Amino acid sequence: MDAEVVIAGAGPNGLMLAIELRLAGVQPLVLERLPEPNSTPRANGLVGQVVRMLDRRGLYEPLAGTPGPPQPQPAYIFGAMELPLAGLEDNPVYMLPVPQVRVEAVLRERALELGAEIRPGHSLTGLAQDADSVTVEVAGPDGVYELRTRYLVGADGGHSLTRKLAGIDFPGVTNDRMVSRTASALVPAELIDPSGALRIPGYGVIPPFMHHRTERGMFVFAPFPGRSAVSTGEWDDPADDVEMTFEELQASADRVLGVHLPLTPPEGDGPRLLRRLVGGNSRLADRYREGRVLLVGDAAHVHSAMGGPGLNLGLQDAINLGWKLAAEVQGRAPAGLLDTYESERRPVGERVVMQTQAQTALVAPGNEVTALRELFGELLTEPRNVQRIAELITGADIRYYDGPHPLIGRWAPDLTLEVPELPSPARAESASASGSALGSSSFPASVRLAELMRPGRPLLVDLTTDGAFATTDVPAGVDVVTGRGDRQIALLIRPDGYVAWAAEHDGVVERDGLRDALAVWFQARPLTSATR
Repeated sequence: MDAEVVIAGAGPNGLMLAIELRLAGVQPLVLERLPEPNSTPRANGLVGQVVRMLDRRGLYEPLAGTPGPPQPQPAYIFGAMELPLAGLEDNPVYMLPVPQVRVEAVLRERALELGAEIRPGHSLTGLAQDADSVTVEVAGPDGVYELRTRYLVGADGGHSLTRKLAGIDFPGVTNDRMVSRTASALVPAELIDPSGALRIPGYGVIPPFMHHRTERGMFVFAPFPGRSAVSTGEWDDPADDVEMTFEELQASADRVLGVHLPLTPPEGDGPRLLRRLVGGNSRLADRYREGRVLLVGDAAHVHSAMGGPGLNLGLQDAINLGWKLAAEVQGRAPAGLLDTYESERRPVGERVVMQTQAQTALVAPGNEVTALRELFGELLTEPRNVQRIAELITGADIRYYDGPHPLIGRWAPDLTLEVPELPSPARAESASASGSALGSSSFPASVRLAELMRPGRPLLVDLTTDGAFATTDVPAGVDVVTGRGDRQIALLIRPDGYVAWAAEHDGVVERDGLRDALAVWFQARPLTSATR
């Protein structure tokens, strides 16, 4: 083989997959069509579970530029309606307002640091697969060549050539009613208050970074440091088939707001956004795998950007797939493990398509929509409804599979542990391949679960009184941690941060459950319906 895994596309999802594969000891080769990193402004940040997942890989602080773990947001939006989150018992909404250009730069740096190979200016042009490999045709600066690989992963966007060449259908709907216009733009400084909100004479206050609905359309103001952007959305207003101008955005903003908001284009050098989009697609690949070809991110699903779910969905695709594909390549995967990528992630894609379509409906103009929003606003006065919506938009409602404990199949809670010795990332990364018990000193230290998960390996955490579960024989590569925490519990956590098994007291049933979970997820043996 020329490469164990070839990834088509060096956007955030392809780079995240490369990181996960390298953490697991697999060598990926990443092909990127563009000769230089794309500097065009695109997504404006990350929202949802992925923010906490990046913390569990040690990537949150480099992206945020500040020390410490992420903190939940006091408020967010759903369909341009405010979600009051501060009073929730378990607030799942975390944000990282970092431009996609910066996200890609940090992920690229980490992938290269771990030893991934990235080939800019090389694009996939064809593929053929057999029972053992995929032959990839590549166009590079010096001509066309072929690569032979165990697996090919398409991370090449909504127009994915990988998906098309693999013969994977992409059903869905196209809605051409809405025209959105976005541009890098400056507003008068006197109209921006200390919170970043716009205070527009004759109109009122528009919060920053939030979709804002009027009876005439939608407006967004995003005041990033050193640059800002303005977006508008209008319905049933056919756009001219000519190149967009800044004056077109100004006219659209005035129509949507019903008053004049002075806008000026930025001065100086640097990438500038000036974009018009007509309509939008909501589509989901009918399968995420065809033989040895798999899809992640926009190659598998496209949807409205309402609420900013794209990177939350795509990056978690990559993190879910990475450890499973690595186990398959290395010959240590239980039977059927790779199939769980689609069975787990495709339903999540379906829910994102559903909730973004619902949000799009809530921001449309019209008296009927206004009445619907009034009713919806009443429902949002109930904390349990806010909790449910917050979990939906962040992915905190995911439960991949059921089990006898309520945490099984769910995101592992953000625990803080007292352990015998603080495991350093370097020590964790060099732990024994036969499974390692982290901690041996009598001096306790405090450590967050996120820090223990940074090597990207399975983790057995035993916080029970006698630590009996930690004596269980574990497969190669499973780390074991004993200590004390806020609750006496034992957890077997997958590399993607989800709980494979949990128990709060020792017993025959619980021990059998742990052994079954270890076998199902981390031992190379056939699976049965009784153990999955």
